[in-house]
Amino acid sequence: MFSLNNKKAVITGGGSGIGRAIATLFAKQGAEVHILDLSIESAQEALADIQKAGGKVFSYACNVTNQKEVLATFEKIGNIDILVNNAGIANVGKVDTTSETDFDRVMEVNVKGVYNCLFAAIPQLRLSNGGVIVNMCSIAAWVGLPDRFAYSTAKGAVMAMTLSVAKDYMGENIRCNSISPARVHTPFVDGFISKNYPGKEAEMFEKLSQSQPIGRMGKPDEIASLALFLCSDEAGFITGCDYPIDGGFIKLNN
Repeated sequence: MFSLNNKKAVITGGGSGIGRAIATLFAKQGAEVHILDLSIESAQEALADIQKAGGKVFSYACNVTNQKEVLATFEKIGNIDILVNNAGIANVGKVDTTSETDFDRVMEVNVKGVYNCLFAAIPQLRLSNGGVIVNMCSIAAWVGLPDRFAYSTAKGAVMAMTLSVAKDYMGENIRCNSISPARVHTPFVDGFISKNYPGKEAEMFEKLSQSQPIGRMGKPDEIASLALFLCSDEAGFITGCDYPIDGGFIKLNN
């Protein structure tokens, strides 16, 4: 079950964290994986590890906010079967403490970046007579995280785009779903804590871990396993859905 043999998958932000876990698992399950990342160093590190494990993988430096760059990269890759829109950034701030610059930056990556990749991917999915899209959303779209105004706003847009794409392309055999993780322990999280809470790293890590009722952060491999299911033929009856993977955050955090 859950084989991706003869499938070609594009994963944005695939050089680290959740994206890297997805790229690694998809390659293990037989997919030809194409990693897009802003950092070519990260992408090549992921590529080397996947190749060492026997996977078929390619990497590209690509800024998802630049539509010409995204289109050129997708045209180079050619027909695809799977797109995972994983690239994203975070920002701390309420509406009155979020600068216009920070707001625009989050929208550029987390909303326009997803749009650019969808725009570029649809023609390549048509060449394969359909396929699957998974957008990385967030529990922020469900609950509006405190002090994360721009991020919550952007992820709400991603959830809406997921529904729109699912409806618009259902007749072309293109499925589209999204995944909404709670906090997941990645190098991104470690860097985020170090940057925003200097000197209080251990305290903040524990606080963020305990904010999930299950008592810990998620693991990248756990998110990757859900992405694998949604992109597999076994999930062929699923489209237009968002899947919280949150350690009980939405339903049990009373």
